[in-house]
Amino acid sequence: MKWRSPKAFAAILLASTMLVAGCGSNGNNAANNGNAGNTGNAGTNAEAGADTSPITFTFFGADASPNWNNMQDDVGKVITEKTGVTIEAEFDVGAGGGENKIALMAASGDVPDLIFAKGELSKLVDAGLIVDMAPLIEEHAPNLKKIFSENMNRLKYSNDDQAIYSLFTNGGVDQQYFDAGGGFEIQQRVLKELGYPKVRTVQDFENVLKQYVEKNPTTDGQPTIPLTLSADDWRIMITVTNPAFLATGAPDDGEYYVNPETYEAQLHYKRPEEKEYFRWLNHMYNEGLLDKDTFVQKEDQYKAKIASGRVLGLIDQEWGYQDAENALKTAGKEEYTYAHFPVTLSEEYEDHSFQQAGVDGYGISITTACEDPVRAIKFLDWLSSDEGQVLRNWGIEGKHYTVENGQRVVPADIQDRKVNDTTNFTKESGISQYRIFGANYGDGVKDPSGNYYTTNFPEQIVAGYTEAEKETLKAYNATTWKDLFPGEDAFPAKDWGALYNMPVPTDGDYQVIFQKTQDIVRKRIPEAVLAKEADFDKVYDAFLAELDKAGAKEMEAEYTELVKKRVELFTGKKL
Repeated sequence: MKWRSPKAFAAILLASTMLVAGCGSNGNNAANNGNAGNTGNAGTNAEAGADTSPITFTFFGADASPNWNNMQDDVGKVITEKTGVTIEAEFDVGAGGGENKIALMAASGDVPDLIFAKGELSKLVDAGLIVDMAPLIEEHAPNLKKIFSENMNRLKYSNDDQAIYSLFTNGGVDQQYFDAGGGFEIQQRVLKELGYPKVRTVQDFENVLKQYVEKNPTTDGQPTIPLTLSADDWRIMITVTNPAFLATGAPDDGEYYVNPETYEAQLHYKRPEEKEYFRWLNHMYNEGLLDKDTFVQKEDQYKAKIASGRVLGLIDQEWGYQDAENALKTAGKEEYTYAHFPVTLSEEYEDHSFQQAGVDGYGISITTACEDPVRAIKFLDWLSSDEGQVLRNWGIEGKHYTVENGQRVVPADIQDRKVNDTTNFTKESGISQYRIFGANYGDGVKDPSGNYYTTNFPEQIVAGYTEAEKETLKAYNATTWKDLFPGEDAFPAKDWGALYNMPVPTDGDYQVIFQKTQDIVRKRIPEAVLAKEADFDKVYDAFLAELDKAGAKEMEAEYTELVKKRVELFTGKKL
């Protein structure tokens, strides 16, 4: 039988499991013994009668995971030992974000047991293929209840449908940021040779690249590339279009800009200041400073150029080029790695990278194909326990960290492998490979032993920097890259959360118009950047007119109402 109503499915399963002995906890959880290596808190795998018999859950992840090792890594083996669970995983390949695969799933009803659907979740919800986890959490998931506590409303799908279809797992609760992985990037060697110049505006950024390439037209026998971007599929948003709002004092709300006073939404490209940002990119291209292959190269070509060491500057997130940067480190070229700067169009703007969205984001879901959703939620709950989080983030005590005077410490040789042999270390250890499979406390949050849940805290971050990075940071009177950026306290938290995670209609005019506008953006923004400088205004203004002709104003009005409803759900405000 195909279940099309996830709420009914979950409710019936919950009712039936409550009649089966041994499915609930007797309340005798292990007490915290103070051991910093094994936190052993209430709600771990100490539940009396917990089922650890072998079971396999199928899984699809909408992001690529090139270091996935079929749970044959150190952490994966412990997870299976503790829970009995094996994950048979498939991950999206390329840069599609799971869009095509999940569209097929929604149409066919053929889904895995668990799924990390990112922005495609609504398609599966509308197809009746996702289980409402609210009753499962209430009955079987004490760790999830503890972590989300007063933020449980933020897990609800919408005002009209308050089911919990996914758990926020791509970020951390009570997250504090201690490092920056985005912004505008410049190689350490470039900064050093130029005496560590000021890098605050796009003009500063341009000047640095121009000065260096004039002195060094080749790098290791190849032409030096001042700046390259990746426009392969959805990556165009990360390196080409999203920087337009960050460089002009707006936060990341996907394709929209939301007025913080009125909650009115519009496609962010319509902001006059963003037109000036794209004018600057157009200028960079016409000056020969922007790679001529930016809009035709594939992601692997982009990374290969970076790994060659001849790319001086980037505008990207570190996760987008980390493999290439790791290759440079492995080759002993740490001076070719990148520093991060909060560059804006002019000094009147501030980079909003660290404006908080609160508890909100992509997460993992249980589908109606899962024959044992209770076992599945218990598995996700164990991974969300103190013990599960320490295992996922730190690894195994005695192998990946030690405990000295009650504090977890990463040995120097392990830290070296983390930094300089990242791919092999990740495949062997499994550290960081299981983050999306459970809820997480954020960086800066301490567990009951007094240790941080994650290894991203100032001392550990600094320990992971190369000597070249430390030298650059010292020159700019900073300890971490985050020190160069405006902090979270510089801006109010967003009432609307993370809009990339807000459900939008999957049928009707909205999706048709949105796709039309996306097609226009991905065609016309490259045209504007590659135009002759004298033609830029004509091309850009025609682009904006084309958006409205495609129905952008009607779409923006519909999106505005969704934003307002989301603000009401999250804050209790009546708008």
